[in-house]
Amino acid sequence: MRKGLILNAVITLVGLGILAWLIKQDAFYQALGVSHASNYMALVLFSMVMPLFSIYLQPVMSFLSRKHEFEADDFAAEQSQPQTLIKALVKLYRDNANTLTPDPLYSAFHDSHPPAPVRVAHLSAKIS
Repeated sequence: MRKGLILNAVITLVGLGILAWLIKQDAFYQALGVSHASNYMALVLFSMVMPLFSIYLQPVMSFLSRKHEFEADDFAAEQSQPQTLIKALVKLYRDNANTLTPDPLYSAFHDSHPPAPVRVAHLSAKIS
């Protein structure tokens, strides 16, 4: 939780720093077809353009999120029985109608949680 908060705070500060720099750049407005620069317009344009650039962060953020999920699974396995966690995990995936076998490339890029078979295998290795 702490890692996620710190990471999100850093990303937010970097984004605000970029916005503060772009507000002063006339080329930013001109490139997007705006003739009158203002703070309001900079915020609107930044909100529209940022997703195009933040898409490159998506795989990194997904990787970190999946890493944290494995850490959470490890902690839960230490506190209870991994078999029970496996049953609950499979039920959760089924109840939410999630695919149990997603495309690996799509999953690596977009999914914040590891696929069910990977998590089940990880938890199964904890069974003693």
